[in-house]
Amino acid sequence: MAALHPCERVGIDYVDTAPHRYANSVELAITPDQLFEVFADADAWPRWASVIRNVEWTSPLPPGVGSTRVVSMLGGLKGAEEFLLWEPGQRMGFRFNEASEKSIRAFAERYDVEPTPQGCRLTWTLALDVAGPGRYFMPISGLVCTIAFRRFLKNLRRYTDRRFAPLR
Repeated sequence: MAALHPCERVGIDYVDTAPHRYANSVELAITPDQLFEVFADADAWPRWASVIRNVEWTSPLPPGVGSTRVVSMLGGLKGAEEFLLWEPGQRMGFRFNEASEKSIRAFAERYDVEPTPQGCRLTWTLALDVAGPGRYFMPISGLVCTIAFRRFLKNLRRYTDRRFAPLR
């Protein structure tokens, strides 16, 4: 396993105050509880967020506040995550406690879920701070992140449409 380096142990409020924040939303034709079923399923993440190669829960399931997992991503990036929020059907959030990339100073994500007449609306917010030369590329990286996240959320819609398709 790649060596992991400590990240700042930010609180969930960091998602609202970080120097670099990216938020995107999608309408899903599933219930909020079904969405949390997807979130808890380690095998589901790589199916819709193509940057993710593997998710391994490192604490007992079901997930909750304090749960941990390691996420392996494209390019060899690994993050050791700790859940700061787990409110089924409403919201969840986590931070990196450690990352394989030394330049990641702080990293957190929050997923806010609102019921809608057709299912639910998910707003995914990623927040981070980076050190070193990478900080100068954040405007370009941010644009790339936004484009990628929009694609991931479209993938999530397709994935959940298939996974929870009504029986015919």
